[in-house]
Amino acid sequence: VIAFIYIYIGGIKVNLEALSFECRQNVLDMIMEGRAGHIGGDFSVMDILITLYFKQMNISPDNLDDPDRDLFVMSKGHSVEAYYAVLAAKCFLPMEEVIEKFSKFGSPYIGHPNNKLPGIEMNSGSLGHGLPVCVGMALANKMDGKTGRVYTVMGDGELAEGSVWEGAMSAGNYKLDNLCIMVDVNGLQIDGPTREVMNSEPLDKKMDAFGFNTIVCNGNSFAELEQAFKMFDLSHGSGKPTCFLLRTTKGLGVSYMQNAVDWHGKAPNDEEYAQAMDELRAVVRRSEAVHTYEPHHALEWEAAYQKMRTFL
Repeated sequence: VIAFIYIYIGGIKVNLEALSFECRQNVLDMIMEGRAGHIGGDFSVMDILITLYFKQMNISPDNLDDPDRDLFVMSKGHSVEAYYAVLAAKCFLPMEEVIEKFSKFGSPYIGHPNNKLPGIEMNSGSLGHGLPVCVGMALANKMDGKTGRVYTVMGDGELAEGSVWEGAMSAGNYKLDNLCIMVDVNGLQIDGPTREVMNSEPLDKKMDAFGFNTIVCNGNSFAELEQAFKMFDLSHGSGKPTCFLLRTTKGLGVSYMQNAVDWHGKAPNDEEYAQAMDELRAVVRRSEAVHTYEPHHALEWEAAYQKMRTFL
């Protein structure tokens, strides 16, 4: 059984892959109830959020007042359904209530992150704001001698915002090695393929030029995400912020949604809902079988580790 996919919570063994697809089921129910949502990006980013909240970040409902807690901003705020589902799995929010009240009049569970809810540090949704704010958070932590790290998730379409690059330049300038930015590179945005709407490639060379430790990996692989976060941990003291370019699949888990731009933001009908739920449940069942793992990118990871050690 592969170690990276399991954690223990209160002595209970939890399969993170199964949890991620159970959270996708909750997203599906949420969007059906609210009749709106951004399901494609929710499904591409889910494994990233699960890894962040269950394996990486020092954050829980019990330490929200701890000045040294880690901070997270969901810059691609339109994927709020995935964010709510993971916060509920982490016991910040009541999942049944979130599903029942999502996107309803007067509900706190609105269609973009709401910092009146526990566990949400910042309202977001207007794209391009997460990184600049996180730069301020990370710089403040350094100035105040706090140990907490700062994380943000952005979309690849979001990189068309100029404020992203102002934030990136500032992060490198201030040597914010306590900052980790993650780009959900699913290749699609509301108007079509990102390369055709506003091509931001080559992203790795651009982030390198802004002074980042740049890591490219599969954002839907728990194994690769774990290795990427280990490299971020190693970079503390390097004077370099870290950027993950996470190659993901939009709509992952539902055959007719995968890599389909039409599923950027809409609710399924009853027939589509039934098929999607069947497919997501099937993944959970398969995930409960014994896993084996062969690190296909072992040489690349080793080379990256060697490169990282030169900064320390």
